[in-house]
Amino acid sequence: MTDNSTHENDEAALSSAAGTQRILFVTGLSGAGKTTALQELEDMGWEILDNFPVRLLNGLIGAEAEFHAPLAIGFDTRTRGFVPFDVGELAAELGAREDIDLTTMFLDCASGELERRYNETRRRHPMARGRPVLEGIKSERELLEPLRGRADLVVDTTDLSTNQLQQVVRDRFAQTGDAPMTITVSSFGFARGMPPLSDLVFDMRFLDNPHWIASLREQTGLDAPVGEHIRADEAFEPAFTRIRDLVLELVPRYSAQGRGYLNIAFGCTGGRHRSVFTAETMAQALRDAGFSPTVIHRNLGTKPADAIEGS
Repeated sequence: MTDNSTHENDEAALSSAAGTQRILFVTGLSGAGKTTALQELEDMGWEILDNFPVRLLNGLIGAEAEFHAPLAIGFDTRTRGFVPFDVGELAAELGAREDIDLTTMFLDCASGELERRYNETRRRHPMARGRPVLEGIKSERELLEPLRGRADLVVDTTDLSTNQLQQVVRDRFAQTGDAPMTITVSSFGFARGMPPLSDLVFDMRFLDNPHWIASLREQTGLDAPVGEHIRADEAFEPAFTRIRDLVLELVPRYSAQGRGYLNIAFGCTGGRHRSVFTAETMAQALRDAGFSPTVIHRNLGTKPADAIEGS
């Protein structure tokens, strides 16, 4: 009896307000991560429908059946009856209903990265039809542009690993209830693009760059000599102290607003030295304050390159 009651409470925690059904449309480019996103949602307790015929959806959602958990529905160009305009119209219709809380998430990815993924797995792109993979990707991108434009949330998975995409999904769609806010502290290199979905971004490129010290170039911000070099910069301590105090001031305020997640990102040029050290230092400051942040170093494994670091 206790186990059943616990399960029912968990389901109730996942549900939206009484009488409101929470629905998430998950769509995007083939190979951009829809399957990964849906699997993570399922692990979080969502009901999942993938590639369900579009023409049957309105009747299904309009039925009197009660869902005990949020419902995630996956669409892509392989779905029977998939017409982007029709899906967009269905989203607009459902979004206007008071008994439905609808969100649309579009998974995007750079064409070159999608081509690499298809070549690595030797899968056939659904719209290539005997043509090069890149042509299929281009055709699909043009077809899906109306859905991308109407999406509530666009997630660019170009630079995301599977684990990082799972983290994004958890951050955005986990039901918090009384659970503490999830805090992620990350490092990245501006030369390799801004991170998606960061809430607070701090640029550490004003600090002296360890890349130009021969003995430090191959090391990273996780190594003590690099940390000592960065701390020796007279700008580090006053700047970091202000950033730390700001973050510690804002975290409880975000939590009080019902936020389930907070992503704090530190950037430098290549994403291997200054940003890594500062992210680690901030994560420790958060731990000292009683929080439990997750730390991600996006570009830590990349090779040092003079062309990226600049003069």
